[in-house]
Amino acid sequence: MPDLFTPLTAGDLSLANRLVMAPLTRTRASDDGVATDVMVEHYAQRASLGLIISEGTFPSPAGKGFLGQPGLATPEQLAGWKRVTDAVHAEGGLIVAQVMHAGRASHPDISGLPVEAPSALAIDGETRTAAGKVPYPVPHALTIDELPGIVEAFVTGSQNAVDVAGFDGVELHAANGYLLHEFLGATSNIRTDAYGGSPENRIRLVVEVATAVAARIGAGRVGIRISPERNIQSLIEDDPADVLAVYGALMEALAPLGLAFVSILHPTPASDLVQGLRSRFGGPFFVNTGFAEATTRDEAVALMADELADAVVVGRAAIANPDLLRRWREDLGQNELVPATIYAEGALGYTDYPAHDEIAATQ
Repeated sequence: MPDLFTPLTAGDLSLANRLVMAPLTRTRASDDGVATDVMVEHYAQRASLGLIISEGTFPSPAGKGFLGQPGLATPEQLAGWKRVTDAVHAEGGLIVAQVMHAGRASHPDISGLPVEAPSALAIDGETRTAAGKVPYPVPHALTIDELPGIVEAFVTGSQNAVDVAGFDGVELHAANGYLLHEFLGATSNIRTDAYGGSPENRIRLVVEVATAVAARIGAGRVGIRISPERNIQSLIEDDPADVLAVYGALMEALAPLGLAFVSILHPTPASDLVQGLRSRFGGPFFVNTGFAEATTRDEAVALMADELADAVVVGRAAIANPDLLRRWREDLGQNELVPATIYAEGALGYTDYPAHDEIAATQ
């Protein structure tokens, strides 16, 4: 029986172990979306993990969702990421880019462009701009004629991520209330055309994006992240029958593509919903339970022992422990996360967490 520390083949990706670093927004990029020196160091420090999923990266300027977010839209941004991927590869690691369009979870003062969404429904809340916190605006409802441009943005960003920036693949972000997820959700998508209403219509754009990206860079280098019932950013999925219909249809539509993996963010991986979606997809299925509480070593080990996942995605423990693989493999204990420094600047709370050997050397 495989455990956290055995290899896994996921499409064209050969993971040395089944401990995956979650995509983690850290806002350390430059103002123009270029990866910085401290980002190069941060990712390289964590290269022993079986797979690193990068923080959400915008494929087009309109997809930018927050200050300090890196992009895949300019030559400078791609060159910055190439420094990161080279550093990770030099340490023997594997890294894919999470390609993310923020959708309505943005503001013109962040992207410089109108905010895009499936429907003209604003998030109830505030976002942070350079001038401070401001309410989310009512977004522009994308027309059918504009949707091919959204697909092409994901395709171009993904191809550039692999061919220019040196990533080993991509993860399409269809979770956490961002654009692709917004099309899936009944409370964020009230369209009456071919992209709204029925589950088959609401999954249409996500399937078109996944199909097109897979055709361009190869399905074996494409994963997708979902978060059914996450209930975040005014995207509420509290109708179990609708959730099952939408995500069941999505898994069945994606299954024939032969994608590398599906990564699901859900607190109850043993549930009929999660395991049913896993069965419908039929390929490598990564599980991330980190909602209100961080995933622990014992929980991750149990997920594999109970055969509930093919790999375990971990966020907060990976932030605080650059050598998380060794710590969990040898049960060495771990650094505690300092929440106040998650979105700090520079090295603070980013590259200054010590490895186990560094602590031992000072004792």
